Amino acid sequence: MRRGRTRTVRPAGKGGGQAARTPFVLLVVALLGGGLISLLLLNSALNEGSFQLSRLKKETTALTDEQQALQRDVDAHSAPDALERRARELGLVPGGSPVFLGPDGAVSGTATQAEAPPPPSPTPTPSDRPSPGQAAPSQAPAGQAAPSPAAAGADPTGQGQAGQGPAAQGPSSSPAPNPQTSGR
Repeated sequence: MRRGRTRTVRPAGKGGGQAARTPFVLLVVALLGGGLISLLLLNSALNEGSFQLSRLKKETTALTDEQQALQRDVDAHSAPDALERRARELGLVPGGSPVFLGPDGAVSGTATQAEAPPPPSPTPTPSDRPSPGQAAPSQAPAGQAAPSPAAAGADPTGQGQAGQGPAAQGPSSSPAPNPQTSGR
């Protein structure tokens, strides 16, 4: 009751095993080659994106610096003292008391003419200052007061005395006509 072992008999040629391996080897080589090529393309695309990102970061930094410099310029020009200086250069003067119009058209307040403040006095240089023992050449003698520009008839603003009221006009015989009341 012994059973015998069964043997499978194969033909004695090498051609059958070699033929089955060739397509498999070619498939593995093709897959590896395709994978390497796709990795190379992916890597070059990432490098290109990295270079573009680096260039854009540099450009953003340069534009941010320029924007900050422009903002500093705007801040410097919009500072109150710079605005006042520029307004004086253009000949503007501080306004008088404001007048308001109500919704019904009623006027509240009284309009006054804006007057230019006196020009700032120039700062004396060290050569203009008198020595302690000498009297300044522009000072008046002790018994006399220095004449003011208004008393001498000089108007440093060049606007005349119109709109200043009769008390400020001085001893003139007739009041000057106001050229600024031309139907406004």
